[in-house]
Amino acid sequence: MTEEAVKALIEAGIKDAHVEVVDTRGSGDHFQAIVISDEFEDISLVKRHQMVYASLDAHLTKEIHALQLNTLTNAEWKKQ
Repeated sequence: MTEEAVKALIEAGIKDAHVEVVDTRGSGDHFQAIVISDEFEDISLVKRHQMVYASLDAHLTKEIHALQLNTLTNAEWKKQ
């Protein structure tokens, strides 16, 4: 799986998301993603991650073995 493919799947699953994906090992199965979307407003960290996992569901454990997530609203991103 490529960084671009992971990014496209997340963007398709989360409305108006800005997504950055890095293949942390260069192996196509371990990724780190930053997902920024106002869809995360007033949603717990667990629910945010579940939203991202849902967009990748068919690929988790098959093609994606590890996924480190940072999920933020636009306001939270601007504060960093």
